[in-house]
Amino acid sequence: MFIKSILRMVVLVSFSSCIVGCSSSGVRSVSLEATEVDQYELLVVDVDLRADWESPFSSSDVALNAHISTPSGKKIVLPGFYVDGESGSLSSWRINFAPREVGQYEMTVVLEGQGVGGDSARKVMFESRAGDRKGYLHGNDLWTLQFDNGELFRGLGINYGWEPRDEDDSKHFSELHEDSRFEYQNFIPKIKGEGVNLIRTWMIYWNLPVDWKTVKNASRYADSSDRFNRSGIERMDDLIGLAESNDIYIMLVLDSHAGFIGDGWRINPYNKKNGGVAETPEEFFSSELARNHYKDKLRYMVARWGYSTKIAAWELFNEVDNIIYADEENRIPDQVVTEWHREMSDYLASIDPYDHVITTSVSHRDVSGLNSLENINVNQRHMYKVTDQIPDTLRRYTDDFDKPYVIGEFGYEWDWQLDFDEFRDEKVQDFKKGLWYGVFSPTPVLPMSWWWEYFDEQGALSYLSCVKEINDHVLSTASGSLRSESVSVENKALTAMGISNGEKRFVYVGNHSDSRQEVSLRSILGNKGNSDTVHRYECHSNKGSYSRIDAPEAGSEEGLYFGANTNVVFIIDD
Repeated sequence: MFIKSILRMVVLVSFSSCIVGCSSSGVRSVSLEATEVDQYELLVVDVDLRADWESPFSSSDVALNAHISTPSGKKIVLPGFYVDGESGSLSSWRINFAPREVGQYEMTVVLEGQGVGGDSARKVMFESRAGDRKGYLHGNDLWTLQFDNGELFRGLGINYGWEPRDEDDSKHFSELHEDSRFEYQNFIPKIKGEGVNLIRTWMIYWNLPVDWKTVKNASRYADSSDRFNRSGIERMDDLIGLAESNDIYIMLVLDSHAGFIGDGWRINPYNKKNGGVAETPEEFFSSELARNHYKDKLRYMVARWGYSTKIAAWELFNEVDNIIYADEENRIPDQVVTEWHREMSDYLASIDPYDHVITTSVSHRDVSGLNSLENINVNQRHMYKVTDQIPDTLRRYTDDFDKPYVIGEFGYEWDWQLDFDEFRDEKVQDFKKGLWYGVFSPTPVLPMSWWWEYFDEQGALSYLSCVKEINDHVLSTASGSLRSESVSVENKALTAMGISNGEKRFVYVGNHSDSRQEVSLRSILGNKGNSDTVHRYECHSNKGSYSRIDAPEAGSEEGLYFGANTNVVFIIDD
């Protein structure tokens, strides 16, 4: 109680200076939501200040920063963000902070920028106590991410690109895509029940349009003259709340190629025709003014939502190669886009005290130098109509760059104008095998399908619960790093892959043919010797089941049978 009283006194002292009647710029008051907060939970710090600016979102005009000393003595700087008020008058700002350490913190709130003078700093103290949260996700190795508390994580999820648009342009499934059941508050709890632990979702002019003044085809949002769209901000707040309550992690796509080509560029706020700072998409990447403008967006993202442990990764761009090649006669040089990513990823890493994963993605064309950037922690590409190439692609890129690699989108077909019902079975089987290829390949996030509405309509998403069973089993029983295990079966109609987690071996056998296939148990076990415990796991009607298999006697070639289009996993105790 004594410590709490002292902390409250410190906070009250910080309020007492010059709240009314001061003409010079500076911090006027700092108000803590609480003087104690659990580790990794949000502490809101409200700040009143007076400053002159052209834009409160331009850090060169005015910038609120929290300089924080942690219990271990580490020094961090966290940006604050503007809430309300006019230039030259008392305005409201906020700092959203979540402590990663347990113990006493000291925070000095500082106003910086052009023309800032007067009494520009205030100091407050607060306490962080141990809680039950895992912390933030960070890179670990080629196979896994890791929470602050050391627990391993592999993403099992889907692309959930956006909420329903007002008028979807699919030739055959517009009614399905416009269904309100795919709104965040309806769909996130449902897919959580299917086993999903991660979604990948876009910020674009029809979804979470935080950085868009003009919105299209999404009446839940409103146009805005502000630097950041308030309706987009409010929906982003909602999404973070839903992620928290449903324990779902988000790969947040900050920009997409769709906003920089065609109609997207015509309404893009960076376009000079709309009062922006770039004549062309290439100038968006190359102009110093445009780059500085974008850094203020990154600053806002970290300040407003960086505290959330549910942000699994910041993804700078969706399929940036599609911008490069949008105009074949005026192709943007690779090095321009790569240098933009270098500068933005370096800046984002420097201002994010929570060390979130940073990624970006290409469609199907590599961008020279992009895979080698230091602060792009996870490389990513998208693969359609080539699902069988996923294992080799993951092995090749992790070998070449010694960095985690993710298949951020995959699918049997990319063309949304086709009637998927004509090849429904092939599409669903492709979805299933892509997931298993991910479990048995070096990647921290299993390949994520597109077409969330169609797979939900077909009942296919419940299959994720089967994949979750094995994915969780692999991680929960691990005594070391995951590693690939060579598996060679005599039946070439079957696909076989293996991994070891230090305690158990897992062997995947996929029969992707339309006929029953056979292979010997001895070939599944390989040359690892006999094991007393072998379990077979398979998923029928989207419900998994285990069965125990007796280990073969020496010289036995006992046959195992696999039905058409089945996926089976064997769990072998080492």
